[in-house]
Amino acid sequence: MGKKQNVTFSDIAEYTHFSKTTISRYFNNPDSLTLENQQIISDALEKLNYKENKVARILANGKTEFIGVIVPDLYYHYYSEMLNQILSSYEKFGYKFLVFIGNEKEEVERQYIQELMAYKIEGLIILSHTIPSKELASLQIPVVTIEREDQYVSSVNTDNYMGGFQATSLLARHNCDILIHINSPTPKHIPSYGRIQGFNDLCEEKQLRHDIYIREMGHSYESTYKMLVPIVDELDQRYHGLKKGIFISNDTLANVLLNIIIRKHGTLPDDYLIIGFDNSPISREAIIPISTIGQQIDVIANEAVSLLVDQMNERKKRRPVISDKPVHKTITPILIRRETTEGHTLKRDTL
Repeated sequence: MGKKQNVTFSDIAEYTHFSKTTISRYFNNPDSLTLENQQIISDALEKLNYKENKVARILANGKTEFIGVIVPDLYYHYYSEMLNQILSSYEKFGYKFLVFIGNEKEEVERQYIQELMAYKIEGLIILSHTIPSKELASLQIPVVTIEREDQYVSSVNTDNYMGGFQATSLLARHNCDILIHINSPTPKHIPSYGRIQGFNDLCEEKQLRHDIYIREMGHSYESTYKMLVPIVDELDQRYHGLKKGIFISNDTLANVLLNIIIRKHGTLPDDYLIIGFDNSPISREAIIPISTIGQQIDVIANEAVSLLVDQMNERKKRRPVISDKPVHKTITPILIRRETTEGHTLKRDTL
């Protein structure tokens, strides 16, 4: 007789001499069984070559093993790399992901969340900024945010203030005559505001000549290019002949800025130093590799999924202890020196 193709709960019960109810509890509420009995059933599943029917399990306990993810866009390389790292966590945690791109549209993101809830997601990771954390906390599922307002939900963020301080310190050590920070409008309650604050505090403390450009950069190459061209023209005119150290808010913008300068001058002039923020792949793949503040994107992604899984697992226990106090984790950034601050000049004849 050939080997049975579909092993049922009845087969497992017969093999272990447990009831089908006990077998069901193993799959749906394992915490209700002793560790010894869990091990007996686990060994039986391996012996019987049991293949779980995922659809049947979802119908039985409502647990889909799906996590929802909402990102603002995929233009900024930080978000695409963060999403890549989150999706890669499947091998470690075994959860699948349903991803939506919000494009900074609040009502659209609310529709996405309703869609995700209809798919019975077990948790939610949010990188977009549109929906207040108080509203997210009312969803009755675990929520973890990354680099956004997080008063009412758990979060994982970079120490942005330290990163801003590190970037500015590097430019100061290179004896720049003028330090420049370029950023988008950022409310003070958003973690990334720390980049602006770190820059400003160090300049004030050391009495360094500095300037800050705050512009709405948009979410496309065309919009960022349009905003950065006049800034480069102004820097060339206002600070002609001075050594300019530019700290720009992320590596996507740093790459666009670098391209504008090279197109204008045929090279990266010796009086321009550039450092970005995040250490997404574009920073090392740029025509001149860009110095940056590494956010340790892989660490942030792992911590965010791990924190969410811990909270989801707690809810599956027979007597869950659900805290209403959010957990906030902060990841230390790492200064990464590359050619845009370390003296490399791209010659015109190499272009």
